[in-house]
Amino acid sequence: MVAPLTALESLPSQKSSQVKNKWGAVVRQVQEQGSLAITNHSSVELVLLTAATYQSLLDLVTRLQARERSELDELSGQFKERLKILQVPQMHDRLTSMLATKGKARKAPIAGESS
Repeated sequence: MVAPLTALESLPSQKSSQVKNKWGAVVRQVQEQGSLAITNHSSVELVLLTAATYQSLLDLVTRLQARERSELDELSGQFKERLKILQVPQMHDRLTSMLATKGKARKAPIAGESS
């Protein structure tokens, strides 16, 4: 099971010198906790992840990109359909006529049921 992701500032951390000198202990800590922030002068510079955590992030990004691509393809299809309607030869005249009415109906609406 992959460890849940933690906010950067909440990650357990090690100084870079400790990582260099105690690599085995660092690896064990990453395996136990899923990730580890590596600091240099009290500033987080790197985050070590287990391979499983990295793979889960990669899988998530791949799924999100696929969903985004699908949504963009759908929107592109809708746009092309609307554009096709606007490219009908008579559409320019119809739109010009509609805009010329300035929102006024040609005949007064009739109240009641429509047939």
